[in-house]
Amino acid sequence: MSWELILWVWALVSVMSLVGLCLYQLITLSDLEFDYINPFDSSARINAVVIPEFLLQALLCASFLLTWHWFSFLLTLPVTCYHLNLYLKRRHLVDVTEIFRSLNSEKKYRIIKLALYVTLFVIVIYRLVLTAVTLLMDDEDVNFINSGTL
Repeated sequence: MSWELILWVWALVSVMSLVGLCLYQLITLSDLEFDYINPFDSSARINAVVIPEFLLQALLCASFLLTWHWFSFLLTLPVTCYHLNLYLKRRHLVDVTEIFRSLNSEKKYRIIKLALYVTLFVIVIYRLVLTAVTLLMDDEDVNFINSGTL
């Protein structure tokens, strides 16, 4: 199995997880907006997944950098830098007392991230299929040559 294929499978699982985490946060914020849950529960739910999301995003960005996939790296770099900036300024967690005031901006921020993650998801699926097909075609060509029919 090629390292390239392993990278794209890892990226697919990571991006699907990031999409899921972002959707979970958006649903929690929508539940808060429609008064289905209280601010404490929504803040606790969102804050529980913020650090895993930041770490997963950073690992995905680093894996693209280490494997020299510049386009994917440059696509994930702005979100990773923004996450790092939020973490260093200690603004990465949702405050219980300020959640209603910042509800619209939090939702917009997560919708923009979701759009980026869905774009990345499409790119990763394309590259995964391309890599798998290329590997299968190369294996068949090698088997054809090794069979001695030439």
